Amino acid sequence: MWLPCGCASKCVVASLSRRVFRSYFHVLGGRRHNIAAFMPESAGFEGVSDCSALQEFSVSNSESFWAAAARQRLSWISPFHTVQDCDLSRGRIKWFEGGKLNVSVNCLDRHVHTCPERVALIWERDEPGSEFKVTYRQLLEMTCRLGNLLRRHGVKRGDCVTIYMPSCPLAVASMLACARIGAAHNVVFAGFSAEALAERIRDAQSSTVITVNQGVRGGKLTELKKTVDTAVQSCPTVQQVFVAMRTENPVAMTAKDVAMEEEMQKEDVVCEPAAMDSEDVLFLLYTSGSTGKPKGLVHTQAGYLLYAALTHRYVFSYHDGDVFGCVADIGWITGHSYSVYGPLANGGTSVLFESTPIYPDPGRYWEMVQRLKINQFYGAPTAIRLLLKYGNQWVHKYDRSTLKTLGSVGEPINTEAWEWYHTVVGDGRCPVVDTWWQTETGGICITPRPSNPDAEIVPGMAMRPFFGIKPALMDTEGEVLTSNHTSGALCIAQPWPGMARTIHNNHQRFIETYCQPYPGYFFTGDGAYRSKEGYYQITGRLDDVINVSGHRIGTAEIEDVVNQCSQVAESAVIGYSHNIKGEGVYAFVVLKKGMDVEEMDLSRQLNDLVSKKIAKYACPDCIQFIQRLPKTRSGKIMRRVLRKVVEQDLNGLGDLSTLDDPAAVQEIIEGHRKLSGKQQR
Repeated sequence: MWLPCGCASKCVVASLSRRVFRSYFHVLGGRRHNIAAFMPESAGFEGVSDCSALQEFSVSNSESFWAAAARQRLSWISPFHTVQDCDLSRGRIKWFEGGKLNVSVNCLDRHVHTCPERVALIWERDEPGSEFKVTYRQLLEMTCRLGNLLRRHGVKRGDCVTIYMPSCPLAVASMLACARIGAAHNVVFAGFSAEALAERIRDAQSSTVITVNQGVRGGKLTELKKTVDTAVQSCPTVQQVFVAMRTENPVAMTAKDVAMEEEMQKEDVVCEPAAMDSEDVLFLLYTSGSTGKPKGLVHTQAGYLLYAALTHRYVFSYHDGDVFGCVADIGWITGHSYSVYGPLANGGTSVLFESTPIYPDPGRYWEMVQRLKINQFYGAPTAIRLLLKYGNQWVHKYDRSTLKTLGSVGEPINTEAWEWYHTVVGDGRCPVVDTWWQTETGGICITPRPSNPDAEIVPGMAMRPFFGIKPALMDTEGEVLTSNHTSGALCIAQPWPGMARTIHNNHQRFIETYCQPYPGYFFTGDGAYRSKEGYYQITGRLDDVINVSGHRIGTAEIEDVVNQCSQVAESAVIGYSHNIKGEGVYAFVVLKKGMDVEEMDLSRQLNDLVSKKIAKYACPDCIQFIQRLPKTRSGKIMRRVLRKVVEQDLNGLGDLSTLDDPAAVQEIIEGHRKLSGKQQR
């Protein structure tokens, strides 16, 4: 059994009925909102008396707000002299220039000085009930040993280390060790194929890779070391591969390989932290993208850490002593910001989840909540919809009374899943924060909380901009839409510290993708609706908008209505070429378990529902009932794959290695053939 060094202690359409959930953002146990107690910095902000006023101040007095937050929330080696130097039209983004700090010191050392035995990480291993707890003192020791090991093997400031590991304490220590010595890290999701891994190693120009012998997930072993061996064959820059042991199974070691834990034990437990400039690179993170070369988005030191810490504390109402359960993999931005950097910067206790929502059974999340006494739970809508399919009994089986806030991330959450999450999982007492953000934004940008104590939360809406965020909706002519009850391209009108700075080795692509479409604004690539009340609802990627006979409709909007049908567990909608309409609507529908329905009758029922809730033009032209949707292991639906199946471009399916179950694709292909044959007859 693998134990981390020094830490072996076991231990989209808003609901038409406007069903509104009101909850209270308790501050100091009272109903009156003490804004200075809520955010100490606000005592110096003139005219700020509540959350709404604080948000307005953070936008209209951006420099004052972020300067105060940076001085209060971060530990500096040298103070900054310039709050920001940004020009979105030119893609220039700089925050806190002149300042020097070390991210690992902010995440570890300062907490070790005050509470060394506080638990930093709870590793929820794949094997149920076998969690490991790692204190701040132990995590600092692990990080320092690994930092010294990397230095001894020639890793220096400015290098980029590729990390190909599952969620585990040693992966977090690897990230922090890079930050400590001034190297950037490039975490690659441990489900990517050798080819995808190699492409990211080459683009990042890494000479060092860190991995484990095998991964364990859902009771299955994955040969991560073998994948790395294959990848580095086409990566001439790689000089060394550090290999940790997740299982006891030996693996073949090459001349480049280093037995990591064994070598770490030889290193000192003190590692001098590098003094990094605010705008030095902290990490690269590649977005997989449906087409084209993956983009290596660059995040830097101070601004990213501050934004991750502030959003973690205030979106989820995190308080000292809480246990924060973000179930995202560290290979994605959610894992970076809300499993690692945000919680650790705040001195929090963060859960690292290695398993799946249904292993060994669909009660896994809720058993974990009971056993670890989790207070905030942050997961993906796809997982919520999956668990909804299995029924309420798996939730009710476990005590969830410790839960205070429920979060949703990754895509818009449909109203049925929201209601189930709120009513069944949260017993109707936990606010559900439907968060909108991206790899590019670094942290949460639009979310129901923080807000005034009695502010409403509308199911299926991200709703309110976070501090410092100024959303704007743009029309097709590039003009700002100022009215409410309108839809447009979602942009952000001014820079914020957490945003990505560039695309690695391709700043021109960064400018063309995010800055040029609407000059002076950051273009998110998403569409949004602003309600009569001024709340924001994400309608999906603009490339996921279907144009049916001149009518533009977001796929998420149709999915939301389809998912309201009591027999439907989840769905995915795509556009496809249609001889008459230009684009037709194709719906893939997964039924709840145990449903015995006539497909033709249900298809008619779903079309009636869409016609009633949206419009007749939005009705699916074709509905294919399937057992499961093709998803990545992080829970993202691979709509690109579905499009290729419908277009009958099977040669263009691309890399399927990140799918949780590649067999699902073959089932969908066969089902599509049968459906096409029936339609032709």
